[in-house]
Amino acid sequence: MKKSVNYLLVLVLCTTSLVMQLQSCKNSPEQQQTAKNSGFEFKARLSEYGFFTGVLKELHPSARLINYDLASPLFSDYSVKDRFIWLPLGQTMKYVSDGLLDFPDSTIIIKNFAYQNKNHERIMLETRLLVKDPAGKSWKVMTYLWNKEQTDAEKFIIGKKIPIELLDSKGQLVTTNYQVPNTNDCKSCHVNTSKLTPIGPKARNLNFTRNGESINQLELWASTGQLTALPPVSRITRMPDFQDSVNYSLDQRARAYLDINCAHCHTRGGDAYNTGLFLEFEQNDPNYLGIMKSPVSAGGGAGGMNFDIVPGHAKTSILAYRMNSAEPGTAMPELGRSLIHHEGVDLVVDWINAMKPLKK
Repeated sequence: MKKSVNYLLVLVLCTTSLVMQLQSCKNSPEQQQTAKNSGFEFKARLSEYGFFTGVLKELHPSARLINYDLASPLFSDYSVKDRFIWLPLGQTMKYVSDGLLDFPDSTIIIKNFAYQNKNHERIMLETRLLVKDPAGKSWKVMTYLWNKEQTDAEKFIIGKKIPIELLDSKGQLVTTNYQVPNTNDCKSCHVNTSKLTPIGPKARNLNFTRNGESINQLELWASTGQLTALPPVSRITRMPDFQDSVNYSLDQRARAYLDINCAHCHTRGGDAYNTGLFLEFEQNDPNYLGIMKSPVSAGGGAGGMNFDIVPGHAKTSILAYRMNSAEPGTAMPELGRSLIHHEGVDLVVDWINAMKPLKK
């Protein structure tokens, strides 16, 4: 009798384990591609992916999730961001240059946006997913909007303005309407030569040691087998932290700021390609950088000024003028913010004022 009970107990445990494994497989992102050649289909809720363990809003990454930071991040209304990469089983990222890493099909790049309220509580806003669809060999984007209960986020494609009060980088309380982008807004910044592409995870912007860690994050990924073909990191360009005035010059910091905040559009193939203003970190042509360059299509956004950058004179430079505005039609970048990034404006103003004025 005892032997029979033990047999039944083992049978029940095995069956339960099998059901749990099947359920886990069903809930994984790979389940999206069960049908050959079918496109990736976004799930209805963030919780359905199984990216995180425990309480969802605490964003505890599962074992397969890679948490990462950027040396210089994009400004988005003082929001607090968490970044993760989900790699398909058995696949790795590959280093190809100091630009974007080569991600395998079915990679999911996850970016979560939150803010600090006046009580210093972290309030979740939205989570964006970029998925490299194996069917079309292209990236797809989706936004998930967090509910009021802060228990989950649901697929949201039409965009929304959310009135919030947040603490900025100086602890000052600021009121704004946070803009959750619609999918077309996402494409405006992420499209290059008509193809959707990630912006942040470039090798040069990942080439540093994160706070609290002892090893460069690129080297860490290589050591764990998540990144291949990595050369010595000393050979890879290192994007400056635009806030680090100890280790980087004013010029390096300003150029890094413009690269991450502006160059995704102001580059060849980008949404602002026709302006002829290219603000990539490696750009050296004074005309492409806007020095004594007349704008192509700024219109009223130019504020009556004639040149993008007038060396030594930030007050008469369109670049600084547009960064220092939150008015639609004038503000640059035109998407992704409703507030002025005062630290960024101060940096670029100082950079322009430090340029040697041209001889008359």
